[in-house]
Amino acid sequence: MRLNALLLLGLVASCLLLVRTAYESRRLYAELDHARAEQGKLDAEYKRLEAEAQAQGTNMRVDRVARAQLRMAPPVRTEIVDDTVAGAAASAPDTGASR
Repeated sequence: MRLNALLLLGLVASCLLLVRTAYESRRLYAELDHARAEQGKLDAEYKRLEAEAQAQGTNMRVDRVARAQLRMAPPVRTEIVDDTVAGAAASAPDTGASR
């Protein structure tokens, strides 16, 4: 009789442990599924932000912002300075006129 009671108690404990393990397994699987869904959302958001950052850096946008917000305009007159004449005079050897 005692052996039957002991076996019955072991069986009930084993069943309760099985139910608890199955519940914990389902809970963890649902949490994993939720985390994967969140990862998908974050990946999509990252790709959108990356595309937006590339669009923000285009030359046309920089030009438009420079004109609109900074009130910049292209130069009216452009001068090209020939630096070779000034450089040649500065590097010419002393002719001895100061002696």
